[in-house]
Amino acid sequence: MVKKIEFCTCSTIHEDVVEKVRKSIPQEETLYDLAELFKVFGDTTRIRILCVLFQTEMCVCDIAALLNMTQSAISHQLRVLKNARLVKHRREGKVVFYSLDDEHVKQIFDQGLIHIKELK
Repeated sequence: MVKKIEFCTCSTIHEDVVEKVRKSIPQEETLYDLAELFKVFGDTTRIRILCVLFQTEMCVCDIAALLNMTQSAISHQLRVLKNARLVKHRREGKVVFYSLDDEHVKQIFDQGLIHIKELK
C-alpha cells in the first residue's frame, strides 16, 4: 500500500508565524552540537556503559568484566563518552574510576526510555 503524502496547496506565507519560529530556533552551531550529542547515544555499547554508571562509579576492568568485553573496547567507548562530557573520571593510585558527568545524563537517558515505552 502506497501512503499518500500530504502537502500544503496554498502559496501564502504566514510571515508572522515564520518570523516567530525563526527567532526561537537555536543557532546552527548549537543544533550541530546537539546532533553530535545524540549520535553518542546511538551505540549500544555506550548505552550499556551508561546503564552501569547509573548504578555506581566503576573502573575499566570492572566494566569490561561486567559487560564481557575487552578493556580496550571499553576504554575506547569511555573516551567517546568523556569527549561528549557524559562521563568523568577520577584517579585513585593506579586505578581510574568513571562516573556520570552530571545528573543531566540520567535525565536524557530517562526521557529516551519514556519515549520508547510510549511507542509500545
